[in-house]
Amino acid sequence: MIACYASGGGLGHLTRLRAYLHTTGPHEGATPVTVLTPSPFAADPRVAGGWTVRRAPAGLDRAGLTRWTAATLAETAPRELIIDAFPAGLRGELTAGSVPPGTTVTHLARLLRWDAYSRLLPAAPPRLDRTLVLEPLAAEHAAYLRAASGSVTVLDDLTDPPPDSPDGGPGGWLIVHAGPDAEILELAAYAQDMAALEGVRPRLTLVAPRRPAGLPGEIAHLDRYPAWPLAARAERIVTAAGFNAVRQFAPWRDRHRMLPFPRNLDDQFRRAARARSLDGALSGARAEARASGAGDL
Repeated sequence: MIACYASGGGLGHLTRLRAYLHTTGPHEGATPVTVLTPSPFAADPRVAGGWTVRRAPAGLDRAGLTRWTAATLAETAPRELIIDAFPAGLRGELTAGSVPPGTTVTHLARLLRWDAYSRLLPAAPPRLDRTLVLEPLAAEHAAYLRAASGSVTVLDDLTDPPPDSPDGGPGGWLIVHAGPDAEILELAAYAQDMAALEGVRPRLTLVAPRRPAGLPGEIAHLDRYPAWPLAARAERIVTAAGFNAVRQFAPWRDRHRMLPFPRNLDDQFRRAARARSLDGALSGARAEARASGAGDL
């Protein structure tokens, strides 16, 4: 049995875990998976179908969460524990004592604001048997993982499972977000402003778990998960700069626009800047190729 520790409350942790299990296989459907998570999205069978989900009792402080996690992992006795994003949990609640003897610990590392997260580390954090780096990290973060891990390797080619019922989607401009309503409305306003500046009137569709109050009436709403298969027909894709949005919409980077939001521990601004830098480098390489007669890249 595999246990996954996804200590954030959003959708991103579960999406990343599903992609990792699909990419590395043969976990999907072959090995029981138990996910420890507070995320409400784990109640959606489109997101967590086939998994056993365990939630800690509400209101636990850090010490209480440490005890609950240790007891739950001792009960489930996984052969492997996969820790997503935060090497010692969201609040530093995961410790070396949380991990049952004989359990292999795999950490999925993505970009963190290490100056903020490092202050949360417990005195005895878990020893990581292997760390898989999913995107470039800050130098201090990478140094910590090298010291805390038996091995550190890059895994930058996660693949999502194919959708159950693929279709072309609505086309037009897509606004994709599963975060707070205020952020959804800000992304919608960003898309409308962009359209006005470009002098176009595209069909706008919000792809989100809910339609927030205050969303302009001319913007349609679609509850679709996963959202990335809709990109093929889209003329423009507007998202925040979370790990999964940047990764999943990378094949359509020319039509993808990102609006990063501040996060306590994630660094969406650095991720968005890196994506823009890659776009600029690729555009420059294509221009050079055309100028030299080598054709497009």
